[in-house]
Amino acid sequence: MFELSAQTYASKREHYDDLCSQVRGILVGESNLIANCANFSALVYNSLPDLNWAGFYLFDGTELVVGPFQGKPACVRIAIGRGVCGTAAQTRETQLVRDVHAFEGHIACDAASNSEIVVPLVKADGTLLGVWDVDSPRVARFDDEDRAGMEALCAVFMQTL
Repeated sequence: MFELSAQTYASKREHYDDLCSQVRGILVGESNLIANCANFSALVYNSLPDLNWAGFYLFDGTELVVGPFQGKPACVRIAIGRGVCGTAAQTRETQLVRDVHAFEGHIACDAASNSEIVVPLVKADGTLLGVWDVDSPRVARFDDEDRAGMEALCAVFMQTL
């Protein structure tokens, strides 16, 4: 059984390092994509402060389709190149948006979201799996330490495929 407990960390990096270890623990031996997406989303959502959405958009060959997540109901389909998620999928680069209202073409699935970070998920063969998307109601919630931490978490996740 897996149990979350309140932890105190000296730094964001230490917190993300611990999350990476926890992700390895909950995903070890499981190859089902949906199960791993669900547990990954739940772990991150319940471990990091000031989040209002954390989850996956999976690429169906044409567009991004909402996958397992934690938070309020979300937009179901996002075109490649549209919004923060579609931009991350198209450019294959992490999008760190301190104020979503300043991001041209932002898709407001939840009006409470004010900042966002999206990491593209690219398989070893170069094909797009989808994106990992995290929103916060706080402006400037995410910084370069969060970028590095989220990218590290996603790298661990991608190793399960």
